Amino acid sequence: MNLKRSLVTVALAATSLVPLAAASAAEVNIYTTREPGLIQPILDAYTKETGVKVNSIFVKEGLAERVKTEGANSPADLMIMVDIGNLNDLVDAGITQPIVSKKIDEAVAPHLRAKDDSWIATTLRSRVIYSSKDRVKDAPKTYEELADPKYKGKVCIRAGNHPYNIGLIANMIVKDGEEKTEKFLTDLKANLARKAGGGDRDVARDILAGICDVGIANSYYVGLMRSGKGGEEQLKWGEAINVTLPTFADGKGTHVNVSGVALAKNAPNKDEAIKLVEFFLTPEAQKIFAEGNFEYPVTADAEVNEIVASFGELKPDTTSLAEIAAARKTAAELVDKVGFNN
Repeated sequence: MNLKRSLVTVALAATSLVPLAAASAAEVNIYTTREPGLIQPILDAYTKETGVKVNSIFVKEGLAERVKTEGANSPADLMIMVDIGNLNDLVDAGITQPIVSKKIDEAVAPHLRAKDDSWIATTLRSRVIYSSKDRVKDAPKTYEELADPKYKGKVCIRAGNHPYNIGLIANMIVKDGEEKTEKFLTDLKANLARKAGGGDRDVARDILAGICDVGIANSYYVGLMRSGKGGEEQLKWGEAINVTLPTFADGKGTHVNVSGVALAKNAPNKDEAIKLVEFFLTPEAQKIFAEGNFEYPVTADAEVNEIVASFGELKPDTTSLAEIAAARKTAAELVDKVGFNN
């Protein structure tokens, strides 16, 4: 057994994961933090169409550290992550390389990929406003509106330092600067109906319970609730709310975050890996992504799930995701500065 395979075998045994096959020209190895059920249908479709075997390993935590430790011996070709911050962390760790592909360049807008193309967005999730169907007749149209005193004691949101909110706050910093963003956070905190915390679906739950009237949460949770995938109780939560695709005060679009894929620096199956990323951006694969987790496709020719389509047309804010990722540290500092979670 050669050194490379020995290291891989030991690493996999230590984490009780399914072993990856030895590298070959007809396979691709993926490390992913996404739940296996969300991506496996796409991988199966690719294998069926091309005959290329795709080996995937779910790494809940420490993916970047693992790949960095494996170094030149790493079997990882692609790394699939959620959140621009996590994707940017892969770049900062020095474990990526540019994904060079004309097809990808044509399919994905520049603001939805890294500056050096080391990661590419594969799906979008919008940060939206939930509002009570019974008590709110005129829902907020912008994120900034939620900081208006008329919503005092009426807003629910998860912790300010959660990555979903950090992305939104970072986007605001890029647009408006630190001073205006700090004031927004201070005023929004004053409007909270309860301590910031819980999950996005808890926002819908608490709206139904009358604890709050409006809140900020991710779009795809509405699909999970209204489809019944979360159970009968969550179905009631989803049916109790309206969904608004807000813009920032400049009116230029809705904040979006992404799930995305990065090409490993030492990818042993680089060419095959790039072909798989190209497949991720086909209408077929984008539809599977959209149906599996109620996310938005990143390509214009892909279908949107009917529940998600009912929210209206998404017009994503075009601020560079790379710039937003770079502002995340400042966003986290502002959250702490105003004591948002206290």
